[in-house]
Amino acid sequence: MRKFSMVLVSLMLSASMLAACGGTKTAEEPKPADNQGSQSTTDTGNKSEEPAKTDDITTKKVTIKIHYPLPDQKEARAQEDDKIKRFTEKYPNVTIVKDDWQYNVNEIGIKMASNEAPTFYNTFATEAQMLVEHGWVADISDLYNSWEYKDEMNPLLQNQFIVDGKVYGITQNGYVTSTVINKGLLDAKQVPMPDMDWTWDDMYNVAKGATDAKKGISGIAPMGKGNESGWNWTNFLFEAGGEIQKNENGKYTATFNSDAGVKALDFYKKLRWEANAIPQDWALGWGDALNAFQQGRTAMVIAGAYDIIDSALNQGGLKPENVIAYPMPAAEKGGKHIGILGGNYLVINPNASKDEQEIAFRYITFDYFTDKGLEALDANIKERKDKNKYYVPAPLNYFSDNSEYATKVNAIYDKYDNVYRYDEKMLSLIDGKPEAQYGTQDYYGAMSNVVQESFSKKGTDSKAQLDATAKTVQTKFFDNIKAAK
Repeated sequence: MRKFSMVLVSLMLSASMLAACGGTKTAEEPKPADNQGSQSTTDTGNKSEEPAKTDDITTKKVTIKIHYPLPDQKEARAQEDDKIKRFTEKYPNVTIVKDDWQYNVNEIGIKMASNEAPTFYNTFATEAQMLVEHGWVADISDLYNSWEYKDEMNPLLQNQFIVDGKVYGITQNGYVTSTVINKGLLDAKQVPMPDMDWTWDDMYNVAKGATDAKKGISGIAPMGKGNESGWNWTNFLFEAGGEIQKNENGKYTATFNSDAGVKALDFYKKLRWEANAIPQDWALGWGDALNAFQQGRTAMVIAGAYDIIDSALNQGGLKPENVIAYPMPAAEKGGKHIGILGGNYLVINPNASKDEQEIAFRYITFDYFTDKGLEALDANIKERKDKNKYYVPAPLNYFSDNSEYATKVNAIYDKYDNVYRYDEKMLSLIDGKPEAQYGTQDYYGAMSNVVQESFSKKGTDSKAQLDATAKTVQTKFFDNIKAAK
């Protein structure tokens, strides 16, 4: 879910949301070198020549507009100022203009039409297909494919902005929704920990077994209010093989009222009415669910693993050996462990000149795979250790786990005993699936009402609930989508 993705994933580097040259302002034309002049003559003095041309981007005057953090984001602004200083020291030919425009799906079309869109800007994993269809992102395949670090990028994240074999963006960070288990609560009820390759049946049995109603402990705490409620449930829709919507010739149609949707909703009702495994005060938002976990009031919670674990260790006082991250369970044995994939990306304005696009790409990747990032990581972990706090890495980084840079990062982790480590099998099983391209938040809100009704009323008809909600979502939201064909 977008509102959580920035929190769920902490990069080792502080990559900024970036933006671009907009309005009627254009970059200055390249100027000839001092020794070239505007005209020269041969020995006979009767033949003029054009100045020699250069393809060296460092000799060309280029202006780019970057996304600048908001005034209340003082630390982020300081980090961005430092990056600007270092970048312009290396590229003194570049002028950088700050802009605090934040990407908005309802504004990007207007920005592009009026030529006011940034040179490059931040967007979400959900937006790739839509932006490509509308021609609002540049094909940066040549720049990306000639970049020395392209093979070290995280393919699960980077592939979200590779469409029809062409590269349209650079990943900043990402997450796949996971389940985190409090092993201590399972031990107290003598409930064995499930295998990492677990199923819905395993989740049901753990939730039922770990519940201790007398002590106010639930076996699982699915989010029950706000858009996050629909977001939590959608993981199970995906695991059952369902989809939120389909696109036929530019018309988006709700499809979550499928057999897969019924199966997923019925599973929620089993947790509620058969296992009696969810909290009595089930109307928990994202923060409520995380608080319940860190306080030892629920054995399982569903979200990005980083947030749950960081909260549990550094605020709840739980020990790392009792806080275990799992992939989402497969619907059946042998199925995929699908969790919603979210993330943030930097994309370049197709209306920018080729020189502007190249400088934009260099700025985007300026701090990727650098020693400066490693130094910052080391200092961060040491500072936490000095304060008796744990450092919790993001399960998904912009760099591949098999990259040389990952090896350097892991070497830093090995220096400290306050770094949380994920199970390697968990990391190998997680399977990220992007959210819907259009109307996602509206759909989440509507599904939250369904989840609440399912938790508060026994015996509801799942198919009827989903059909009614699909009709509402279709007429109020999906029919109004102006998508490209």
